[in-house]
Amino acid sequence: MARLDHIWQLVTRNFQIFCGRARGTAKAFIGLDFSLVPLRIGLFGGTFDPPHVGHLVTAVNVRHALALDLVLLMVANDPWQKTGARHITPAADRLAMVQAAVAGIEGLEAGTEEMQRGGPSYTADTLATLRVKYAGARFFTIVGDDAAAHIDTWERVNEVVAMSSLVVIDRPGSPVTLSQDYEWRHVEVPRLEVSSTDLRCRVTDGRPLDYLVPEPVIDIIRDRGLYGLRVGSQL
Repeated sequence: MARLDHIWQLVTRNFQIFCGRARGTAKAFIGLDFSLVPLRIGLFGGTFDPPHVGHLVTAVNVRHALALDLVLLMVANDPWQKTGARHITPAADRLAMVQAAVAGIEGLEAGTEEMQRGGPSYTADTLATLRVKYAGARFFTIVGDDAAAHIDTWERVNEVVAMSSLVVIDRPGSPVTLSQDYEWRHVEVPRLEVSSTDLRCRVTDGRPLDYLVPEPVIDIIRDRGLYGLRVGSQL
């Protein structure tokens, strides 16, 4: 029985190696230097006003489906396609909420490059910056089905395509027509009936955010009095 357990451990560890999900284990096990293997990084941009469980479910599912080493939830400094349409919460507050939301979740990080650059947030510029920071990495630009349907409106979209693979989030029951000018990877993610727009309305109406938003994010909304909430009020 002990020998069978040993064989099973060997099979399991080799499977992890080929899946690309155990770089450290693989290096120790067969002596390979996985620093030579390009990182696989997902770029998941958004306003995140506020971030919610739907964002996290999407990021985790895409990371698993594409065996990504890292998914960056990139906080838009100035979401130019939304500017003027409504009040946008200051970027520093949105970044704090995203950092709180991803804390402790393996492989997810809050991206600060667009805030550091300032001005309108263009994915092409962000990818160019990330290619310098993570030299040799392979990038995957993650977009929701609604954004994917209008990707032709993006600034310098051809540069985005040249620097990354496009990943569209498929949600059951929501077929979307995509441009045939680009190659798409599809990842199916469970449909969750939650949106940042609805969450902002819930705060304004005094309705709870429990189970829709991570508890640390709720704390920030309450402590900073975001979305019209009086500082210290309960949600």
